[in-house]
Amino acid sequence: MTSLAHGFFEWMNEPPTIVGLSYLPDFITASDEAELLQWIDHQPWLTDLKRRVQHYGYRYDYKARTISHALQLGALPDILEHYADRLTGKIFAQKPDQVIVNEYLPGQGISSHTDCIPCFGPTIASLSLGAPCMMDFVGPNNERHAFLLDPRSFLILSDDARYRWKHSIAARKSDRIHGNTIKRGRRVSLTFRSVILA
Repeated sequence: MTSLAHGFFEWMNEPPTIVGLSYLPDFITASDEAELLQWIDHQPWLTDLKRRVQHYGYRYDYKARTISHALQLGALPDILEHYADRLTGKIFAQKPDQVIVNEYLPGQGISSHTDCIPCFGPTIASLSLGAPCMMDFVGPNNERHAFLLDPRSFLILSDDARYRWKHSIAARKSDRIHGNTIKRGRRVSLTFRSVILA
């Protein structure tokens, strides 16, 4: 492992050993990826945040950090329902009914966080499309790791990875790997979650 020149994270060739963290490379094909990106780019984007997002199933209220019946948008579109079905029973015990699409352009990121605990179930799964991107993880004892998410891969967070670790993407235009600078491109992520309603 090699320390990154720009931070305190330890870059890893393989996913960090965190209870509940799983990584599935090449979960979808290149043609699946192209189909998803084409479909996403024909849908309307929300621009309330520093990055563009799309919500499906339920809208998540970022300011209040809540989700409710009033924020229900309807059933998942067929193309997302296909992946929700594929994940059910293997990754999710309960079928995911909420998907958020995030677009990350070079220089954009997301602050360190744990997905809302009272809002969503015990599994979070994120599909990466487009360009690779470094994700940072911080543990309950300030342990730090960084891991490169490849296109078409699925990152799954449950147990400690879901509840005790935080994850983030630094807002920068390149990543430093083994002394080499890798310029970032456009990354789109689809995060699947199961909503908890009071």
